[in-house]
Amino acid sequence: MFRGMPFDPRASEPFMRVVGKRPEPAAGSPPSAEARAAMTAMAQYRTRVPKGVFIYASHEAANSDWERWRIDGMRANTRAKPHDSKSHDSKANG
Repeated sequence: MFRGMPFDPRASEPFMRVVGKRPEPAAGSPPSAEARAAMTAMAQYRTRVPKGVFIYASHEAANSDWERWRIDGMRANTRAKPHDSKSHDSKANG
């Protein structure tokens, strides 16, 4: 059944299709400068969700907090990025 399918020894499973040709780094090798920069950028991302375990009386209460945290994060991200007034005006007028 799995004849001719690529097999990944790390995942111990065959793959039906491989997309892309990115080479795998050697085991134990440090990440490239580009990969380290990407990891550093992602580590700076703030979710605005407080850490902890939350117990809610209902799904509505949990959804309310989740929505509030999402909106707070969107507001913070919007304030942090400069706006391009030309593209904003053309969308509003178009």
